[in-house]
Amino acid sequence: MQQQIERVALAIALAKRVLVITGAGLSADSGLPTYRGLGGLYNGHTAEGLSIEAALSGPMLQRDPALCWKYLAELGRACLGARANAGHLAIAELQQLKPQCWLLTQNIDGYHRAAGSPPERLIEIHGELAPLFCQSCGAEDAELAEHLERPLPPRCRQCGGILRPPVVLFEEMLPEAAIASLYAELGKGFDLVLSVGTSASFPYIIEPVLRTREGGGLTVEINPGRTDLSDEVDVRLQGRALDVLPELLSHISAQGNCK
Repeated sequence: MQQQIERVALAIALAKRVLVITGAGLSADSGLPTYRGLGGLYNGHTAEGLSIEAALSGPMLQRDPALCWKYLAELGRACLGARANAGHLAIAELQQLKPQCWLLTQNIDGYHRAAGSPPERLIEIHGELAPLFCQSCGAEDAELAEHLERPLPPRCRQCGGILRPPVVLFEEMLPEAAIASLYAELGKGFDLVLSVGTSASFPYIIEPVLRTREGGGLTVEINPGRTDLSDEVDVRLQGRALDVLPELLSHISAQGNCK
């Protein structure tokens, strides 16, 4: 694998435009359970006999905000209980080295921002868990942790309306600004795409990889297990992002001028 890492590091160093795509596997290295492993939350039905997709849906938030928030709180506590890891930090450093390195993430935990990834080159396609905002008056509330210690659903201090996070719930549309940003950058093309810790089950995750490969760019996957993308990429680096990304970065930095 060492030769492959050196090959990818050289390609990144020479590339002008880079896209890093991250999924739950990256944050799993922080101790945050992946989508299907959050305390068994997603492995069947809720105590109410609902699928988790129904409980964590936009319609449920409107119909029964207390029930929806019961499971949003599970997500919130899990995210607040972990921190950005060496993989997040390596990506942030890569973005500092490469002024045209973009980051597309499915994760809602905010760890990329915490690690220092520049917000102007960060596309959070599924939104994030904070800050909360009022569905009635629009006021922002940054105290997610405090609200999780109080009766749910959380209420707006200004008008008493129900608060919600700026996250994409089931049956809700993806944020227009994030989609527009993704396809604007995709239209410019990428020299290299790096898929990290994602099962790549969504079209908007798979498409950048396929389009980049068709355009002659290098496509790379970092994942401990095989995914839907494994047979579509040029290089597969098997391992945890926590281990592979810092090693990649050390080789990239050794290349000298990689802008």
